Amino acid sequence: MDEAYIGLMSGTSMDALDAVLIDMSAQHPRLIAHLSQPLPADLRQQLLSLTASRENELERMAIADVQLGRFSAQTVLKLLADANLDPAQVTAIGSHGQTIRHAPNSSPSYTVQIGDGNTIAQTTGITTVTDFRRRDMSVGGQGAPLVPAFHAALYRSREIERVVLNIGGMANISILPADANMPVRGFDTGPGNVLLDAWIQHTSGYLYDAEGQWARRGKGNNQLLSSLLSDPYFSLPPPKSTGREHFNLDWLRKHALEAASAQDVQATLIELTCQSIEEAIRQHAPTCHELIVCGGGAYNDFLLERLSAHLPECRVCTTEDFGLAPRWVEATAFAWLARQTLQHLPGNIPSVTGAAKAVVLGAIYPGK
Repeated sequence: MDEAYIGLMSGTSMDALDAVLIDMSAQHPRLIAHLSQPLPADLRQQLLSLTASRENELERMAIADVQLGRFSAQTVLKLLADANLDPAQVTAIGSHGQTIRHAPNSSPSYTVQIGDGNTIAQTTGITTVTDFRRRDMSVGGQGAPLVPAFHAALYRSREIERVVLNIGGMANISILPADANMPVRGFDTGPGNVLLDAWIQHTSGYLYDAEGQWARRGKGNNQLLSSLLSDPYFSLPPPKSTGREHFNLDWLRKHALEAASAQDVQATLIELTCQSIEEAIRQHAPTCHELIVCGGGAYNDFLLERLSAHLPECRVCTTEDFGLAPRWVEATAFAWLARQTLQHLPGNIPSVTGAAKAVVLGAIYPGK
């Protein structure tokens, strides 16, 4: 392979590090190998604790930065061993890192992703690109979402308007007009899986609601749903982005949870995700004909059913229909973004992030 790239992605859920090995030599990226490594429990707890201000966080962040870098490097080496490839055959690694703070509307704006690129590059011997978001913020952007550029490269059609919906911890949409003269747009619609996961972990001890089976047995509570949707974020105009620092279990507890059973709350959170997505699409992509879903939420059957019910005029499908399994899309996107960086090509879309201009993203750590 002349252009082999590795993409690493650890999302808001912080449950695992996804790694993909991609052949970029063809027009469309080809998935060669993939691996998902659960984060060690102690590292996951450290990362979760860093999403809110607590004592001695600077030292704890510095330690977690190196630990996540080591874990990332080990994951890369295992991926290559499984694929029977030598690190010298890989052009670069694109590592998103773990977001522990994202504050695009503070003054000055800032975002923090850790997972030391020095450690990854030195341990693997492979050139590593990290820190993708801050260059966009340096020219006035939100630093997110970054995947719309990748979505546009793969899924834009000249015949129909499509929306690519990534349901990770947060949900974000990429609006891909059929008219080539119209700009790609995109933004975070609000919570995707983050509240669903947090609530079932809090009430039942499960990491997530497999296929939405627990939520399916509940009944949505309209009063609670209205209260949740009253959050000002949902009415903000794009560009906008959000994260765990806004939508979390403490945020959920501020609402009248006593009015509903645990399963009814879970069913209501499904409706919160779906209704916020529906309203975003109806307002900003009213002529959407096809909704292409990726991310962990694509495996929640109940969530997809409810999305179809909310948007009956749209064909709801997943990226599996286009040859790439939903869980590997974001990791592949960061492999693609690493290639953009090394080729000195922009990775952001100003009409998405609100940046003043398109810029080359990321920090490069040379391999051996």
